[in-house]
Amino acid sequence: MSAYEELETGRETDYTVPALQRGLSILQMFNARQRTLGTSDIAERLGVSVSAIYRIVHTLSEMGYLRKLAKNTYELGPQVVSDGFSYLASRDIVDLALPHLNALRDRTSLSCHLTIREQTDSLYLYRAFAAQRLSVNIPIGTRIPCHCTAMGRILLSGLTAEELDVLYQHVRLDDYPPPAPKTLPELQQLVDGDRERGWVLHRSDYSTAIAAGVRNHLGEIVAAINLSGPDAVMDSPESQARYLAALLQTAERISAELGR
Repeated sequence: MSAYEELETGRETDYTVPALQRGLSILQMFNARQRTLGTSDIAERLGVSVSAIYRIVHTLSEMGYLRKLAKNTYELGPQVVSDGFSYLASRDIVDLALPHLNALRDRTSLSCHLTIREQTDSLYLYRAFAAQRLSVNIPIGTRIPCHCTAMGRILLSGLTAEELDVLYQHVRLDDYPPPAPKTLPELQQLVDGDRERGWVLHRSDYSTAIAAGVRNHLGEIVAAINLSGPDAVMDSPESQARYLAALLQTAERISAELGR
């Protein structure tokens, strides 16, 4: 019998998943006033035994949605914030950056892009495309390994040396063509220089890109922007200095709107 026929005869199938329903109900129990809960409290609110929720709580903890504080006591884990707000935060950055990047594109006649970091990838969220021949045009949604691009390296410069080491400890770097670094020590050395300089210039495939970081109210790098165009346009030191000044000014303006 089809779903339509079931509805017509008043016999709807129950497609709910009890374990999933309980897991989401557990997460919803936490709020500003109720920051911690014990397993007995959770079980009592759900009207079940502690043993009935043990595997659900364990799974939520393993996935980072709950954090164990003490024996049988939990609080919300970092994954709740990451999943709940990363998309919204990225949209906020796009909305704030869009007019600034469009103005930078119009001022320089070069393409501009906005990215955020997702693990070891640079995710492209916005592009202000320059309508000229040989313009660099990377589609929104593109993912490129961070260590291969100017914006990716800027995003990595927001990490500490320890965080960078943990992020790349199981990642192979020798499968990418030059000028990408081939080893973790080489990447660390590059990122150290990028962090000190505050911007990155990168050449590849007859094009040049200059990237800078966008910072939040805590001064943390949360996104990167760039100016990119053909080598013929960006090759001279005078041109690079002019474009870099415009890029840094734009990065400061976007950061200011984020509360920097």
